[in-house]
Amino acid sequence: MLTESNDKRVAFITGASRGIGRAIATRLAADGRHVVLAARSEGPLNELKAEIESAGGSACMKTVDVGDGAALATAIEEAFKQHGRLDILVNNAGITRDNLLLRMSDEEFDEVINVNLRSAFVACRAAARPMMKGKFGRIVSIASTSGLVGNSGQANYAASKSALVGFSRTVARELGGKGITANVVAPGFIETDMTKDLPEQVTAHIKGLLAVRNLGKPADIAAAVAYATGDDAGYLTGQVITVDGGMTMC
Repeated sequence: MLTESNDKRVAFITGASRGIGRAIATRLAADGRHVVLAARSEGPLNELKAEIESAGGSACMKTVDVGDGAALATAIEEAFKQHGRLDILVNNAGITRDNLLLRMSDEEFDEVINVNLRSAFVACRAAARPMMKGKFGRIVSIASTSGLVGNSGQANYAASKSALVGFSRTVARELGGKGITANVVAPGFIETDMTKDLPEQVTAHIKGLLAVRNLGKPADIAAAVAYATGDDAGYLTGQVITVDGGMTMC
């Protein structure tokens, strides 16, 4: 059964309940997309859905753990059946299990790879056919500067985010002839739950490394995603958009 959203671009966003994912969902909804909010926690999703709708946007929600590949694929398929289209996929969900290499367990490595990388593979595979049917698709995966330059204590996280680059470029090559683009947005230090508990001296040190001398905002990442998923971005594919305040420029 088609819903009233079938006249809008439909965007499926993982990890949408907080932080960068929440900002992306809010921005895309404000830009006239119908956003499918996907995350594990129903409460925050309900709050975000209500917030988007009160601002005049259109949203629905899917409670799903992206670490469960079958459940994630089903959620994407259901979204397509419900709305009759699927135009945008944002692979944002991610976790950290930081530890030094010599102390990192197999479980810590595998869990991060499963959530951060394998979920993107599952989601792209599930979204590809609906996008091909619509002859339009915008895929954006959220990586990290850790995946570009590495970071001590994050062998698992950096590996997962680096792999997203090669994976996305392969998707871009395979699906480019079908009107589907695939890009990566790599945030630097952004003010989220992952950074709010950093000691003040660490935050000050980080700011000193940045050309802009400030941590980024989730809205900064959302702006990059909004461009990469827009109708005018059809010639942008296989690229890494690094939004890091100048931290990694060389």
